[in-house]
This record gives sequence, structure tokens and C-alpha cells, in this order.
Amino acid sequence: MIREPAAMTRPVVLVSGATSGIGRATALAFARQGARLMLGGRDAARGEAVVAACRAEGAEATFLAGDLAEAGTATALVDAAIACWGRLDIAFNNAGWQEPQGSLVDRDLAVLDRVFAINLRSVAEAMQAQIRVMRQRDGGRAGGGVIVNDASVSGVRNPYPGFAIYAASKAALLSLTRSLAIEHAPRGIRINAVSPGRIETPMMAGAGVADYATIAATLPARRMGRPEDVAAAVLWLASDAAGFVIGQNLCVDGGFLAG
Repeated sequence: MIREPAAMTRPVVLVSGATSGIGRATALAFARQGARLMLGGRDAARGEAVVAACRAEGAEATFLAGDLAEAGTATALVDAAIACWGRLDIAFNNAGWQEPQGSLVDRDLAVLDRVFAINLRSVAEAMQAQIRVMRQRDGGRAGGGVIVNDASVSGVRNPYPGFAIYAASKAALLSLTRSLAIEHAPRGIRINAVSPGRIETPMMAGAGVADYATIAATLPARRMGRPEDVAAAVLWLASDAAGFVIGQNLCVDGGFLAG
């Protein structure tokens, strides 16, 4: 179960990139556990659809539209959670963007700027705001909270040529996650990462990866991952069961990195 201090009946959970794929599946998984949800994403219509789905599970939920490539958006999402519920207990920094496949030497480096703005800078901004709030929990006497960052197996070992920028951004995110985990663990703030492998998501389809059967055949699990597989890992990292897990990268990859 989600960690529930005695003074709290339902944790406040923030999920960015919540309109589809892993973000949507994770939002719904937290909703089923009774969380109060602050959801973020770029598409307001799809965001409201996810809010409706969460409310159908009996959860309170609200949505804030915004582009995380723009400075201030990540902070605004945290501020909105505080405005609604006065606290933030769990954050899943899920939003990300993968460049169209192509060699670094042949592309405009403006692509690098956008990938790093979403995959690294926005998460750094988000954690800055999230940690400031979490360390003041209970009037600053105790602090505490959980942050999970959505990285990628590409940050450990890039499986495809043509996605060097994405892989570099996720490797940097893993390093940032470990560093901040060490800094803030003494205040009861647990920070970890989850690294999806080959998961059937709109982002993977948008990158031109369509032959799922061929990819699945190369994995020890012999199937593609589902967004719900990653959601389950995020919920575990946010739970008391993972209370001694700090600064780790949980790979949900069907055995890809083990091969």
C-alpha cells in the first residue's frame, strides 16, 4: 500500500505526462488506491479524460495543462497541488520526449535543446519544487516524501542507433536522481528512478518503432511491456515496502539489460 502517515488518510500524488501511456496507467493505479491526484500534460482534453477516469475509480483528481519544455511549468504543477490539498507526498516525474530517429551529426542541435529541456531540465525544476515542499512537511520538523523519475534503459544501454540525444538525457537524469537521493535521504525524502524498456506507448510508436513482434522476440520475456507493468513498479517504489530503497534505478525491461 501507499505510505500513509497517521495524520493523512489519502496521499497527494503528482504525475506529469499523465495523458497517455505510462503516465495515464500510473495515475489510474494510484487512483485505485485512493490517492488525491494532481495530473499534468500538454493536451487539456486528454487530461480531463484521465481526470474523469480517475474520478470513476473514486479518487479526487485535477489537471493542469502546460508544456514542460517551458521554464516554470514544472513548478506550477507543484504549486497547484499545494493550492488544492496543502501538501505533496508522492511525485512521479514521467513526462519525456524522444527525438525522431536520426544521426546526431546530421541534425540541428535545437533538437538537443528540446530533449534536454523536457527530459532533464524540467525534472530538475520539478524536483527542486517538490523537495522544497516535502522537506517542510509537518511544519519542517520531519519532512518526508517520495519522488520517482521516469528514466529509460536507453540511459544505461542504448538499444537503437539514431537516438543518441534521448539516451544522453536519460543517462544524465539517472545521475541527477542518484545525487539528489543521497542529499535528501536524511530528511526522509526517498528518490529513485524507474527505467522502462520496450513498452507499448504512443512515444514508442511516434519514434517509428512499429514492429513489436520482432522486438518482443528479442526479449527474454518474449513480449512487449505494458504501461501497467511500469505503473506497478512506480507504486512499489512509492510504498512502505520500498522504504529502504534509495537512489536506485528499477528497470522494467522484460530482461533486456540482462541479455
